[in-house]
Amino acid sequence: MQLFYNPDITPNAYCTLDPEESRHAVRVLRMREGDELNVTDGRGNLYLCNIVDADDRACSVDVAETLSTFHFPLSTLHLAVAPTKNPSRMEWLVEKAVEIGVGEITLLQCDHSERSFLKTDRLEKLAVSAMKQSLHTVLPKINPTVKLSDWLNSQLSTLNSQLKFIAHCEADKPRTPLAAALKPGKDVVVLIGPEGDFSEEEIALALACGFQPVSLGPSRLRTETAALYAVVAFNLINDRS
Repeated sequence: MQLFYNPDITPNAYCTLDPEESRHAVRVLRMREGDELNVTDGRGNLYLCNIVDADDRACSVDVAETLSTFHFPLSTLHLAVAPTKNPSRMEWLVEKAVEIGVGEITLLQCDHSERSFLKTDRLEKLAVSAMKQSLHTVLPKINPTVKLSDWLNSQLSTLNSQLKFIAHCEADKPRTPLAAALKPGKDVVVLIGPEGDFSEEEIALALACGFQPVSLGPSRLRTETAALYAVVAFNLINDRS
């Protein structure tokens, strides 16, 4: 199945695909008037459409049928991670996390961050591509870089309803394996630090905000690997196959 994306699509109406989606449908796949294609709005809804104008810059489609509508998942994962020094590693992480299953990604500026800012437009495009590749119909939200302490203060009331974990590398401090701390059906937020790990002050602040310290196994993992470990663990626990 070829999946296309249009955030403004609605049932029983016409819509126009953006230039990139139109080019893919008409030039790459050589689709023509009358051909069927599947379009999602990125909010969990999937529609069967017919092409009415095979314009490679503005392909128009008629929504013929609603194939599925959004049902809230039993649980979602919010991944809060410090951007890596090499932006391509963060791009890889976003792509793989979306393919496997993540609800939201927030970029964190930490005391030991080697990169304090990363544009989200490229990451959002990769997220759309990964959503379509994996045939998902929900597009995860990607939040711009924010200082860890500011984010904790602004999100504290929202985070109180979730299981909250901070994965740090301080081996002399008590930590629970993440796989043992996760619970099926529970919303989860996981903090993943930069290459230099969280500072002691940041760990103390997270603990004061109710975060549980967790470990990701005996290996020393890169930031993007640690983040993907958390995504895989969450999805295995919730059996999303």
